[in-house]
Amino acid sequence: MPCRLAMQNRSTKRLLRYFAPAKINLYLHVTGQRSDGYHELDSVVTFAPIGDVICVLPDDILTLEIVGPEASDLIDFEVSKNLVFRAAHMLAAKYKVTTGAAITLNKVLPVASGIGGGSADAAATLNALVDLWKLNPAAGELAELALALGADVPVCLMSRPLRMTGIGEKLHETPAMPNGCFVLVNPRVSQPTPDVFAELHRGKWKPSGFSSALPSDMDFYSFVSELKSRANDLEQPAIRLAPVIEDVLMVISAQANCRLARMSGSGATCFGLFQRIEEAEAAATEIRRQHPDWWVQTAGLGDEGHDLRQAYTG
Repeated sequence: MPCRLAMQNRSTKRLLRYFAPAKINLYLHVTGQRSDGYHELDSVVTFAPIGDVICVLPDDILTLEIVGPEASDLIDFEVSKNLVFRAAHMLAAKYKVTTGAAITLNKVLPVASGIGGGSADAAATLNALVDLWKLNPAAGELAELALALGADVPVCLMSRPLRMTGIGEKLHETPAMPNGCFVLVNPRVSQPTPDVFAELHRGKWKPSGFSSALPSDMDFYSFVSELKSRANDLEQPAIRLAPVIEDVLMVISAQANCRLARMSGSGATCFGLFQRIEEAEAAATEIRRQHPDWWVQTAGLGDEGHDLRQAYTG
């Protein structure tokens, strides 16, 4: 699959455009490690209305273009390891698809940043190509393909608040999020997940227990209180590898009206929780002023039901 970093002029006929929203781990407990090396988790995730976009068009062969503000970080990345590439080829092989697709990834989220960018891209690719190729997967088949691509891909197929257990393949309903706002901050540090887990084992790690389910009908303050009783077990290992993460957490915590600051996933993206959008926007403005080289975005906490299939022309 060729990978090109410049958009070519193409007709928009039969264009499918799928949103790949950022995944945010509200907490993340590492509950154990299986004999095959995979770690078992307990995490509640939600999705923000900011993310990458996958566009697909009919074509004779599979091709991939990568564009957008974060595309340059993928220039030197081996194309065969790109999750979009792998998702497209695995799906085609599974269902013996003989036609192709012209795929464009508009990369908005930082690479290897703990908010599921690559996993969300893979999930969006699977959904888009199922639609484009008019496939009809049996129950559970798409989730199996997703898990083969990565532990976060199954939950990104759903892209709504869920609790993850197992290695990420066991998904459970969780109460709706209350209204509130995130400030997302990445210090422009890529943080490979395997490195963080390796560092976890170099420290004094003991498996965490499972938390109780989040209560239903929480207001914003009780929600924050629940999250404060939990943690991200990967935060300290990630800080040991990239001390700037601790700086990010301190900067977020110092903002007026910040109720909680925490790292998402394996980092290095961190989030602050605010009750009102104007509070979040003010914090984001101040963080950008202090650190103009950091990636800083705001997003709603209670934004559910993302329209993953954003547009179709046919």
